[in-house]
Amino acid sequence: MQAQKWQKDTVYLEIVGDLLAHPQVQLLKNYVQHHHSDRLQHSIDVSYLSYRIALRYGLNATAVARAGLLHDLFFYDWRVTKFELGTHAFIHPRVAFRNAEKITALSPMEKDIILKHMWGATSALPHFRESLLVDLVDDWVALVDFFAPKWRKIRNLLKK
Repeated sequence: MQAQKWQKDTVYLEIVGDLLAHPQVQLLKNYVQHHHSDRLQHSIDVSYLSYRIALRYGLNATAVARAGLLHDLFFYDWRVTKFELGTHAFIHPRVAFRNAEKITALSPMEKDIILKHMWGATSALPHFRESLLVDLVDDWVALVDFFAPKWRKIRNLLKK
């Protein structure tokens, strides 16, 4: 989505480099997220776009970048795996939070960002503007991930 601009952003890489290098985070490459992207790329897209917006509006860009990268840190196919305790929208933020806690210390804001990133699909209200930002960016990136191939196909048809 961000055309790999994040790879050239040295400040962003300083913030999330330890997480990107972590084997658990790298495992996200093995999971399809929204049909046309893997979970790692989706998480990077959410993290980097949230980070850029946070910088522009004076929000906590570090918390947004780190929690945005970890918001979907779960290792199952959400289309197949079902839970008795609730929907994927309800369960996976808690699973991601537990997994994130195992690999890094989380600030209260980062915890809230991860746990509340499904607000709208769940009733868990964000406590921070940064949490709302990541929630909205996650929704936007999911739409782009899902519809981008369809938009390209339509554009190509219109060019003919």
